[in-house]
Formats: sequence, structure tokens, C-alpha cells
Amino acid sequence: MITLVTGGCGSGKSEYAENLLAGSGCPCKWYVATMEVWGDEDRRKVERHRKQRAGKGFHTIERPRGLEALRIPGSPEQTAVLLECVSNLAANEMFGGETLPDCGQERAVTAGEAVVDGIRSLARQAAELVVVTNEVGLDGISYEVETMEYIRLMGRVNQRLAKLADRVVEVVYGIPVVLKENGAAGQGGGI
Repeated sequence: MITLVTGGCGSGKSEYAENLLAGSGCPCKWYVATMEVWGDEDRRKVERHRKQRAGKGFHTIERPRGLEALRIPGSPEQTAVLLECVSNLAANEMFGGETLPDCGQERAVTAGEAVVDGIRSLARQAAELVVVTNEVGLDGISYEVETMEYIRLMGRVNQRLAKLADRVVEVVYGIPVVLKENGAAGQGGGI
């Protein structure tokens, strides 16, 4: 079962996603953290997330890129995985790692494939996979070329993940709204 959880910054999507898996019947719960920490603000965000999931039974794996090569310990039937989050993973795949001569469209396509392939790999290793992503590019502002490619990348990746997912939930002001359930578009409403 794949659940895609989306929403804006500060919407409550992370806490919602954590609670979904904390209440699952899977005895092995893994939290795959994708954020690369670059400064004090990032450190505070990571610490807030650690406190938020404390006592929920998660084991943390930090994996900023190369998700397809990640192997989750345990049998898939007893494993639940929370991936937090696609926007960090996509940025890391597109802009991180080796020195890049170009972060244009070709690099965005490669990054998108790496993200989706990595998530498919995680799905094969877990009975339940919850993937957190972000709404980006809704502000209508035109950015530099590399940022616009990233915004387009996120749109394409989120569309592919929504098709792949059994359930898609948007969290709006802390309220979960089901957009898709078991392959069919939903009527909205909370879970």
C-alpha cells in the first residue's frame, strides 16, 4: 500500500504521515530522512521532526539521494516505511552530489527517474509506504532557469507518484483531504 501525502509548508502533512504509520500493524517502522542539513534553520527543522516522531517506534535512516540502492532491514510483510520528503530528495538528486556543469532539463529528467525508481524500490520492501511531498511553484513567480526546472521536476514527479499511489491525501491546515483512494479519485473529505 502506497500513500502519498502532500500539502503546503506547515500544513501538518508530516505529523499526519507519521501518525498513519505509527498506527499501522507493522512491527518494523522505518523513517527515511532525505534532508541534507546546511545550517541552523535546517538543524532546527530536523530536531523538530525528531521530537515529533519520538515514541512512535520509528528507526531513522538518513538518505539524501540514491534511494534505489537503499535496503530496508526486515521482511517486507512486517515493514512500514515513511519517506520524508520528495522535495528534498528531488533537490538533492538534481543539484547535489558531484559537480554539475548543467542543472537544466536533462538533469531534471535524470533526477526524476532516480526519485521515482527509488520510491518503487522502497514500495517493494514494505507492506506500507507513506511518501511525503510538497506543493511547490504555486506562488506564480518566475524564477531562475534552474529553479524553474526544479519546479517542473516536482510537478512531473508528484504526478507520477499520485498515479503509483493507492491513496493520495492533501493536508490543508491540519485537515486531511482524500484525493484518491485505492486507485479511484476521491470526493474529498477527511480520513
